[in-house]
Amino acid sequence: MAALICTKPGHWSRLIYRIHLDRGPAKGRRKGFTETDYARLLDAAHQQLGGPIVLVWDNLNTHVSHRMRQLVDARLWLTVYQLPAYAPEFNLAEGVWSHLKRSLANLTKHSLDQLTSLVKTRLKRMQYRPGLLDGLIAKTGLDFQPP
Repeated sequence: MAALICTKPGHWSRLIYRIHLDRGPAKGRRKGFTETDYARLLDAAHQQLGGPIVLVWDNLNTHVSHRMRQLVDARLWLTVYQLPAYAPEFNLAEGVWSHLKRSLANLTKHSLDQLTSLVKTRLKRMQYRPGLLDGLIAKTGLDFQPP
């Protein structure tokens, strides 16, 4: 899963996410999100938000790779700031995953498809709770308002 919490002055906070379903090992194929997958997520966010994006990102190897740098540089509407080496308290996506995990606690699903469906439902609910998203932003202590 990958998620962005997006803020824009005068608008509700928004959650934009993607789920990547890995159905088993395939030789030479990455299990998680690739640089191209992240670029597609950013392109979708740019389309939905209708303006430039300032992205605050952690230091996941995919986020800081040479290929990702090329993809970022090709998007003139995108500015990226890296978080310090280990700073989950400033990472908005960590709040999304923490909230999601708590909402899934003590639930039993029998298949990957059932779990995927439940995760999508919970993330969709989060999308319609801008107050929750604002709380996740506030918890970081970061100020995203323009100067």
